[in-house]
Amino acid sequence: MERQGNIKIASENMMPIIKKWLYSEKDIFLREIVANASDAITKLKKLVDMGEAPAGEPWRITVTTDKDANTLTVEDNGIGMTEEEVEKYITQIAFSGAADFVEKYEKAGGDGIIGHFGLGFYSAYMVAERIEIFTKSYREDAPAVHWESDGESTYSIGDCTKETRGTKIVMHLQKEESEFAQSYTVRDLLEKYCAFMPYEIYLDPKGEEDKPVNTTQPLYLKAPKDCTEEEYKTFYRDTFHDFNEPLFQIHLNMDYPFRLKGILYFPKVKKRVELDRGQVKLYCNQVYVADNIKEVIPEFLMLLNGVIDCPDIPLNVSRSFLQNDGEVKKIAKHIVKKVADKLCELFQNDRARYETCWPDLATFVKFGAIRDEEFYRRVSPIIIFKNLAGEYRPVESAYGEPLTEEERKEGKEAQAVYYVSDEDKQAQYIAMFKEAGLDAFVMDTFIDPHFLSFLEYKNPDRVRFLRIDADVASALKEEGGDDGAVKEIFEGFLKEKKIEVRTERLKNRDIPAIVNSSEFTRRMSEMNSFYGMGDMPDSLSLVVNTACPAVEALKTAGEQERTRAANFIWLSALSKYRTLTSVESAELDGIISEILGKYLTTE
Repeated sequence: MERQGNIKIASENMMPIIKKWLYSEKDIFLREIVANASDAITKLKKLVDMGEAPAGEPWRITVTTDKDANTLTVEDNGIGMTEEEVEKYITQIAFSGAADFVEKYEKAGGDGIIGHFGLGFYSAYMVAERIEIFTKSYREDAPAVHWESDGESTYSIGDCTKETRGTKIVMHLQKEESEFAQSYTVRDLLEKYCAFMPYEIYLDPKGEEDKPVNTTQPLYLKAPKDCTEEEYKTFYRDTFHDFNEPLFQIHLNMDYPFRLKGILYFPKVKKRVELDRGQVKLYCNQVYVADNIKEVIPEFLMLLNGVIDCPDIPLNVSRSFLQNDGEVKKIAKHIVKKVADKLCELFQNDRARYETCWPDLATFVKFGAIRDEEFYRRVSPIIIFKNLAGEYRPVESAYGEPLTEEERKEGKEAQAVYYVSDEDKQAQYIAMFKEAGLDAFVMDTFIDPHFLSFLEYKNPDRVRFLRIDADVASALKEEGGDDGAVKEIFEGFLKEKKIEVRTERLKNRDIPAIVNSSEFTRRMSEMNSFYGMGDMPDSLSLVVNTACPAVEALKTAGEQERTRAANFIWLSALSKYRTLTSVESAELDGIISEILGKYLTTE
């Protein structure tokens, strides 16, 4: 005989509370119900292992959908409940003052209450209008129990005819939530939330050939020494549905000072940061918690793909808890350390492979160095760039000795390190560098302008970076380059363009002039462009080579010819710095035609 009772909760109606705080992630109810089923099996398994309960059939959880009845059912063969236990664990929700709680939580900007106040089971009311429980305890003398409620403040409870041990939860879905009675919808949710649960989960089983929808022994639970490369690749494909092989992986496996298992994969990302590409799945005892929890997984590591299982993190927990929990911070630091150590190990033990992987790793490492101080400290010696010969060198190898206090007072600058951002556009400058026996780094990814500024900030007394066309290196010059007469010729028509004119005596006498661009202004322009703020105007200067015979001849040429030749030298130098505008290009073509016409005869 069934009897009626009141659910012991301080609020008259808990449904508004549940829907208000959990509606944005309502599909999580399935994780809660299946996780409860898993816990019920674990409890019974422990009793069996201790000899306090008889062993039964293989442990399993069955999920059944019924479109016609609009129901979703989850059943386990775990420990089950007596009537007294149903009263204790289902009807006596472990919190009070719900109305006051909601008001307080609104002011605090809370981010979820599921799990904090015994609402795991009641989360099902986000999609169900009525729920029935059929349960039978492992205790042989305990009768089966039926419980039913529409989620308001009343319920009914009594005996039922369930013959097998365990618990069956039948969710009678709301009309607008009928999608959860569809097998394909539920399969997707089980694969998302329950992929690694420790007991086999069957969806709408038909017979002996049924296969579980989950993997009860995911690869990350094995010791790294027992895993093969093929197993790592298979686990990666199955978990992330990415058929591009990862570069390599880091297997995390520790029990002290906290428990942590997982695998982090380095995917191929090439020259662009694919911030939405990475997916680090966080689990608690094989139960899915969330993706990319930045309090546990530092932001830059979210460029990776991976699985991390932290049993010491509660399954349901607020962001504010994670931000203030000391153990969580230790876990995050440990993960950063392991990633950095793996990269350093690869650099030291397999330099060739490290260099092969660098085009894919570079953006990740640079982004990580900028965002995480400890990561930068560990990986700074292994940050490499190609030089002009196509060989990789650690960037720190080009740094100078730190400036002394006296040198700083004298205004001496840190060591200049030159770099190339576009090998085609800067070909003339590269040729000059090679001819003079100078070297430069190739720094051509979109993150490099930020990264160079970061390196200068971290090493202000050891390095400053100049693009190869930002200044004339001292090794390219000779003494005695000043020439006021030449400077005056070019300033005559370049002042209106606000182009600074300098004269230098270059060792290469074949080049009449080169264009330099202010490193500071150009770098600011690049960063503005990156953030969508628009380009800044170029801050250009023309360096005229007084060692070039063509420049020397300008001083004795007629005024018209001198102006025309000087314009030609300017536009030719500018064309080697950047693509000319249509007006500039037409102007240059006209000058060239005029020069050729003077020396060529036609029949």
